[in-house]
Amino acid sequence: MSENTPETTTEETVSEDLKARKEKKLIRRRNFAWACIWSFLGVNCLMALRFFFPRILFEPKTSFRIGYPSDFGFGVDTRFQQEHRIWVVRNTQGIFVIFAKCTHLGCTPDWVESENKFKCPCHGSGYDTEGINFEGPAPRPMDRAGVQLDAEGQIVVDTSTLFQCPPGAPCRFGEDGSIIKI
Repeated sequence: MSENTPETTTEETVSEDLKARKEKKLIRRRNFAWACIWSFLGVNCLMALRFFFPRILFEPKTSFRIGYPSDFGFGVDTRFQQEHRIWVVRNTQGIFVIFAKCTHLGCTPDWVESENKFKCPCHGSGYDTEGINFEGPAPRPMDRAGVQLDAEGQIVVDTSTLFQCPPGAPCRFGEDGSIIKI
C-alpha cells in the first residue's frame, strides 16, 4: 500500500529541488568551460590573423619644400624645428639648413636668441649660428642637410643627405648641395 503522506511528498520535492539545483550548477560550469575554450581559441585566431598584417612605422619624408629664399631673413629660422627637426640659417654666404641633432648624444638643442647660440639641454654643448661647436662635450659641429632650388625656385631640403665636418678630416660644409649661395 502506498499512501502519500505529506512528509514523504516534501522530502521528494526537496530532493528533486536539490537535483535540479545541482544540474543547473553543472550546466553553468559547462557553459563557463565552453566560454573559456571559445575565448581562448578566438584570441589565438586573432593573434594568427595579426601575423599576416605587418607592423608599419610611418616616418616623416626626408625630402620636402620649405619655401622661397625670399621667405627667410638673416639669422636663424626655427619654424621647422618641431615638424622636420631642422633650422634654416641665412647669412652673408647664403642659405643652409642645420640638422637639429647634437653630435654628442643626439639630443635636440634649442636656439637661444638672447645668447645667439644653440644650446643642448642634455649636457650643455654650445654651437654658434653656423652649427660649429665651441663649448661642452660635443666632438664636432652639427650636420647640415642637403639643400637645392627646384624648378619653381623653392628650397628643397633633403635630410637623408647630411654634410659633416668631422675633426681631423676635411669639412664638407662648402660642397655643392650644402648651401644655396645668394
